[in-house]
Amino acid sequence: QVQLVESRGGLVQSGGSLRLSCAASGSLSRIYAMRWYRQGPAAQRELVAGITRDDRTSYADSVKGRFTISRDNAMGTVDLQMNNLKPEDTAVYYCNVFLFGTTEYWGQGTQVTVYA
Repeated sequence: QVQLVESRGGLVQSGGSLRLSCAASGSLSRIYAMRWYRQGPAAQRELVAGITRDDRTSYADSVKGRFTISRDNAMGTVDLQMNNLKPEDTAVYYCNVFLFGTTEYWGQGTQVTVYA
């Protein structure tokens, strides 16, 4: 079992920055990948960024060069640094962890709103 607690999102002006954090507790040694997803208004949930236990990262094309994902395996945390935010980044952001095997867990989601 893994429990996830996300930091609060926020309201930020276009071009601004915001950092999201997610803290996992429970079976930390079983976590393989940690990811951030988002779901905008009337849109499907999409993968924003992911990082594996050995620090391999991947990003959606729409956020490359603007967002940076990082994790601390010992603490069980994953952060998403978001720079140069755009209105189209407005969404509910979800933390996700994927365990060795096929089990995954989701955070409760946090709202990020970017205004022009």
